Amino acid sequence: MRVSRAQAEANRETVIDVASRLFREHGFDGIGLKDLMKGAGLTQGGFYKQFESKDDLVALASGRAMESALRRWSRVAAGRPDPLEAVVDLYLSPGHREEKGDGCPLAALGSDAARLSEGVRAPFQNGIEAHLQILDQLIPAPDGSKPDDKAMVILSLMVGAVTISRIMTDRRMSERVLESATAAVKRIANSTEEV
Repeated sequence: MRVSRAQAEANRETVIDVASRLFREHGFDGIGLKDLMKGAGLTQGGFYKQFESKDDLVALASGRAMESALRRWSRVAAGRPDPLEAVVDLYLSPGHREEKGDGCPLAALGSDAARLSEGVRAPFQNGIEAHLQILDQLIPAPDGSKPDDKAMVILSLMVGAVTISRIMTDRRMSERVLESATAAVKRIANSTEEV
């Protein structure tokens, strides 16, 4: 039975959404096309009608994951008395540490992405730049300071802390990593010194 153009596009969007979550849970090489398509409720045979290659899907799913992370930051910051604190507290929380499928793609897939083609890394580059822009807007910027440098340090610290906390088997030590990173980020953000 032929699928309408609208249904084919809906199926494609479903595959991208499902891949975005499953790649963050399992890594790019941790799940095959058959299981990705099954997760989307489709058969593997339809994959190559919708995507040029697995790398094509990886790039699209990574872009979708980065967009989702940015929307989440914007939602949590909106209307809060201290939007930076709200973002930091969400990101560096035990809940986010455990939330691999819907969590930050930088922490979940960063080291995987670093080994892939420029085309696959491009959505990460764009997402990193967008995260830095948000942080620049949220960081108090006293005269003469360079908030973009602070944003780079803070984003690196946050992603690194979540990544390390996910690796650790000692839960209490994992939580201490998140707590220490939270305190450091807030110190850096409020510091009048250049980083």
